[in-house]
Amino acid sequence: MHNPEPAAPEAVVYYNSACPVCDAGVRGQRERMQGCAIEWRDVNAEPELAAQLGIDLEALRERLHVRDASGRMLVGDRAFAALWARTPGQRWLARLVRSMHWLAGPLYKVVARLLYRWNRWRGNW
Repeated sequence: MHNPEPAAPEAVVYYNSACPVCDAGVRGQRERMQGCAIEWRDVNAEPELAAQLGIDLEALRERLHVRDASGRMLVGDRAFAALWARTPGQRWLARLVRSMHWLAGPLYKVVARLLYRWNRWRGNW
């Protein structure tokens, strides 16, 4: 009997588990997305992913990245919106963030930069 190939993931999420805030958020999101064809890749455990993706490791650590099924790399608020759009009970949040990208994008960048610096200061990586 032939085993069928596993379905390609709808998205691949690149996150940084060394950041306690980021790790807690991803753990919660993974729970809400059980049953979705999402591949979760921890850049802290797999730093070589940066070179494979052609992305600076520090940039990959600083912000959430999601490669969608079409191969587009979404970063920051757009990455979150892509995940929330697939999550029951959070689709409204995806629509809100997308409609307010002019605010959500810069706000995400500021928060991500502060978290990144805090984690570097704490010696998390």
